[in-house]
Amino acid sequence: MSILLKNVRAADDISDKICDIFISGGKIAGVGESLAVTADRVIDGGGRLAVIPALFDMHVHFRDPGQTHKETVETGCAAALAGGVSGVACMPNTSPAIDSRETVEYILKKAENTGVEVYPVGCITRGMKGGELYDWTKLGVKLISDDGRPVANAELMRQALEKTNENGLLIVSHCEDLNIINGGIINKGAVSEKLGVKGMDRASEDSITAREIALADSCGARIHICHVSTKGSMEIVRDAKKRGIKVTCETCPHYFTYTEEKLLSRDADYRMNPPLRTEEDRAAVMEAVLDGTVDCIVTDHAPHAAEEKADFMKAPNGVVGLETSLAVTLTQLYHTGKLTLSRIAELMSVNPRKLLGIEVTRIEKGAKADLAVIDLDREWTVVPDELHSKSHNTVFKGERLKGKNIMTITDGKIRYEI
Repeated sequence: MSILLKNVRAADDISDKICDIFISGGKIAGVGESLAVTADRVIDGGGRLAVIPALFDMHVHFRDPGQTHKETVETGCAAALAGGVSGVACMPNTSPAIDSRETVEYILKKAENTGVEVYPVGCITRGMKGGELYDWTKLGVKLISDDGRPVANAELMRQALEKTNENGLLIVSHCEDLNIINGGIINKGAVSEKLGVKGMDRASEDSITAREIALADSCGARIHICHVSTKGSMEIVRDAKKRGIKVTCETCPHYFTYTEEKLLSRDADYRMNPPLRTEEDRAAVMEAVLDGTVDCIVTDHAPHAAEEKADFMKAPNGVVGLETSLAVTLTQLYHTGKLTLSRIAELMSVNPRKLLGIEVTRIEKGAKADLAVIDLDREWTVVPDELHSKSHNTVFKGERLKGKNIMTITDGKIRYEI
């Protein structure tokens, strides 16, 4: 089916203009003013709708295989499409972990008809157990990580980084010293003391961020730092970039929106790892997004069933985010005048694809037709039960947001529409 998007605002990392976009054969067949074409479906944006390259979220958890009561590949992809996301990289802490070709193929098979490109992330060590490096070339993956169980042995991590110089893979590191965490469940500070619960010291994140960068520098390898949440880690990354070290990093919308004060409600839906931190940290994360220290905005989409989140002390960490990430970013950064729409497209679509070494989507003739159609001024309230994810543990529940994805097109087909 051919589609004509008329009189829309088309923004990617290169341009931002009012135009028509003609889609045919899975590609963008034309971009220009008042295109004289015939299409099976015509959508008139009236100058009100914006179109950006569909997002790519390089940090999600789909829980499949092994924990499908929380999420499946199919429900995760449905949530992605609702949020304007056409591609994801899913972390390896599944059961079994993603350390075999069979598990990779299982995930790819389940994703093949969803309209979402799913890239499984392989384990650094076999079974994510930290003891034996895996032969990743057998997996056919682009990223490797031990995610929530970071490689404790620094020499083993250095060897892994050294090997990536040969195979071109990118290591993404969840920076956390589990010995420092030692059972902590929220940020260590005033709120943890007030609640009388064990806290996570920021030294856990900062120390491993520094270690990973030093190890990568020692062998000239690339390293990507996951979900940065502290002022210290942002300063470490910023300094490393200035010194020419091959480091990139990501953060999530909740880290530049909320602080640990949310935990005073003793609601486990506000618990994630790394945790919400202080106002100083929130401001530092925001500054790092604005000054270019942060390369990507991701979600760390981590579904958990309602019964698992019911007990504040015992609940697992994690929040869903695929359906709110674009809207929160628009609300916090675009509508406040902090970032342009082009820059948001760069952070949420272009840069993640560049890091994976896959085709970058832009709004130009001949490009793949993977697009998010957004009503920039539409205001809406996040209602957990209306989410497409199998789990509804969103940190943004009840939040009034401005800007909403109303249509997602992948391979030239409308996969989601309000």
